[in-house]
Amino acid sequence: MPTRPDDRTYATALVTAATAAPSLHNAQPWRFRYLRAEHAVELRADLGRAMPRTDPDHRALHLGCGAALFNLRVAAAHAEERADTSLLPDPADPLLLATVRLAGTDQPDREVALLFPAIARRHTSRHPFQDEPIPADIRDTLCDAAEREGTRLLFPEPWHVESLLNHVRDVEGRDTLDPERFEDIRQWTRTGAEAAVDGIPEGAFGPRRRAGRAPVRDFAGRRTVPGRPAADFESAPQLALLGTTHDRPEDWLRAGQALERVLLLATHHGLATSLTSHSLERHDLRELARDPGSAMGFVQMVLRLGYGPAGSETPRRPVSQVLEIV
Repeated sequence: MPTRPDDRTYATALVTAATAAPSLHNAQPWRFRYLRAEHAVELRADLGRAMPRTDPDHRALHLGCGAALFNLRVAAAHAEERADTSLLPDPADPLLLATVRLAGTDQPDREVALLFPAIARRHTSRHPFQDEPIPADIRDTLCDAAEREGTRLLFPEPWHVESLLNHVRDVEGRDTLDPERFEDIRQWTRTGAEAAVDGIPEGAFGPRRRAGRAPVRDFAGRRTVPGRPAADFESAPQLALLGTTHDRPEDWLRAGQALERVLLLATHHGLATSLTSHSLERHDLRELARDPGSAMGFVQMVLRLGYGPAGSETPRRPVSQVLEIV
């Protein structure tokens, strides 16, 4: 990571790190603008990559952009710069999601900077995890990371896990009766030798589930993927809920930053990670996802954590397509 030898090199390095973030179906719904005179980066939503069927209110879009924003903060801290971040700074411009002003070498966030190596190592894993439980101290560390971003991370009790798994089975059944629900998946999956700079290539689908109860979405759908193996997944998946008190675009952006902070920290501690938002895409099931005895008002994401393969790298658009320097 360069210490800003020139504006273009520095801005490219920041955005390269930012765009390694996860997003729904790897749609990468973001654009960046580097303001030379202000030494600042603007993050904008790219509605051309929105999903009207799966994400009509753009909640998942904000989560993905929030994750990219956190990666940018990590990269800035790694370069020993402080990143002063303003969310939704212009009410008249809702597509301007955040402005990050880079304040030289004045008090960079050392704790955040330590996560920089994990950016390149974090990949969504759609493979079976081991039955080995996550130690309590690591769980506590992940919960603290979410809290530092103004959100909550909760490891649900067994009854709650059962409920969440039932929701996944419910939505899978509903989807079979509603073929239009597969349209976004068809648009954002890449099969065969198709070259891609976005979406989910078949090499990242993971094995077909032969047994087990892990909530892993099958991006192959009804399609046959030649040579794809089958595997037994864990029967007692280790899940965590990430949530917020309110449910506004600002909360979604905070949740996206917290999500990436938790994912990078989990990667740092040797955990494999995946995300399951399938049931949260249905309004009624999302309301049922929270624990009524918890202070968590709105569930923003369900995480699956454990020990296992790290997952496959997914393609990214060239930085030149998402970065403007003015």
